[in-house]
Amino acid sequence: MTRFPALDGLRAIAALLVVIALVGLHTHAPLAGVVSRLDVGWAIFCAISGFLLYRPHVVAWFSATEPPLTLPYLRGRALRILPALLITVVLSVAFVPHSATTYLRWAVLTPLPFYLLIPGLGRLLTGYERPTRRSVRWRLLVLLALTVLGPVWMAAVTATDHPQASLWLPGYLGWFAVGMGLALWQVSRATGRLGPSALDALTRVPGTLWGIAAALLLISATPLAGPYDHSAPTPAQALLKSLLYTAVVACVLFPILTPSAKTVRVLGGRPAQIGARLSYGVVVYGFVILGVMRGPFAVQLLVTLVGAVVLAAASYRLIERPVLRFGKNTATARTASSATSPSSSPAR
Repeated sequence: MTRFPALDGLRAIAALLVVIALVGLHTHAPLAGVVSRLDVGWAIFCAISGFLLYRPHVVAWFSATEPPLTLPYLRGRALRILPALLITVVLSVAFVPHSATTYLRWAVLTPLPFYLLIPGLGRLLTGYERPTRRSVRWRLLVLLALTVLGPVWMAAVTATDHPQASLWLPGYLGWFAVGMGLALWQVSRATGRLGPSALDALTRVPGTLWGIAAALLLISATPLAGPYDHSAPTPAQALLKSLLYTAVVACVLFPILTPSAKTVRVLGGRPAQIGARLSYGVVVYGFVILGVMRGPFAVQLLVTLVGAVVLAAASYRLIERPVLRFGKNTATARTASSATSPSSSPAR
């Protein structure tokens, strides 16, 4: 399986951005506009998930092999996500009862539906015809159309005064679609289905794209993209903010697909790998710590980051990793048992 080591560092950075933005929402942060827009880390997480989860379907389509099996895939997702999430819910019930539903609502309405949808969506966007250049381009256009769905959805639910609907999957599907589109583009380029283009030059100048991403993020930090707290934006502000975040994640993720040696050293080294493993725990445990914290921005940020990292490391080492290993060993044993069972043995 092809690895993209620079994604580790990007995932760790996304977790850091999310925590800073969450602390900013709980305090009077300096540079409130910029701090509040660091929640773009959520969009980066979505794009990474879309890339990594859709890419195996594309590879299977191009190689004419079976796509990932649904039940093992769902089992793996559950083993990776649910332990830390359930611990977070228990801790929030015990220490921050008024916030307990926040975690359930966030988990049920945003990432989990996409994880459930990706097996069917992956088959829908890779089946029914051979992977020709024409079929690849058609699917890229479909995914490009999906990137517009999120901004339109955010504007619509704002205009109709349904703020809770902003947490539903359609509001975030565009960010997942960015990652899915980049997965299809990357595999198509690697296998020759798509020829060279001007986009290739952009992969060799990551600083340029990341600079564009930073500029777009600064634009989003202006009042044009809405308020800096939980106040309701106007439909136009909601639309612009979602569009800007979509463009930001595309610029951030694109150079990672064919990274330079320096990019791999910085974003794919051992610290980045550790940060990637802990990123999910840092975010969910950060919610709990913020629920019991009081104080100025700098104090809350330091305590939240240190506390979340400690909790995430303990959780990963003592619970999450053993659960993953148990699940992997169980699956291996089940596969071996099936292979040696009389029904699977050739007739003599």
